[in-house]
Amino acid sequence: MPLPKKIVLASSNAGKLREIAHLLSQFDTELVPQLEFGVGDAEETGSTFVGNALIKARHAAVATGLPAIADDSGLVVDALDGRPGVHSARYAGENASDDSNIDKLLDELQDVPSEKRGAAFHCCACYVSPDDTSSLIAEGRWKGMILQQRRGEDGFGYDPVFLDPECGRTAAELGPEMKSALSHRGQALAALAEMMRQHFV
Repeated sequence: MPLPKKIVLASSNAGKLREIAHLLSQFDTELVPQLEFGVGDAEETGSTFVGNALIKARHAAVATGLPAIADDSGLVVDALDGRPGVHSARYAGENASDDSNIDKLLDELQDVPSEKRGAAFHCCACYVSPDDTSSLIAEGRWKGMILQQRRGEDGFGYDPVFLDPECGRTAAELGPEMKSALSHRGQALAALAEMMRQHFV
């Protein structure tokens, strides 16, 4: 089966689109954001990252008639019993900004000591065919901890308060190459890319 000439990226998040395009740049295919087709975001009603990723990919594929790639990711915080989880993007309410989500997270963790601020970013990335007869699903996990205040200017979402203990930097202090190598999304998309290489001959 040949690689499709065009694949729709099922996201409207500019930061996420840049990361996905960068991580899948190895493929000789055109990756087109769903907004270029006038497709809006799907309603994320899944209870898991896998469920939401498939909802978003199928929504874009049905709307465009093209194969689609989507991901769903979120922050799982130990001291908050796994919250915000699948609700990470709207933790502070519908249409919440990154800053308001971070503010709520830091407020909820204000009395939690450093040694108990463990967290992990989780990501599921998937590819679905236009007729939904085939799908590829990959996952990634990035362990770290939540700082008490923001550090770094790059990235998006919770990146400024997520510290990678191994390198001693927040996700917002990493360049694109290093972030791709470490991140949950980088892991999931690298695994998805390998599945796509094996699937398309």
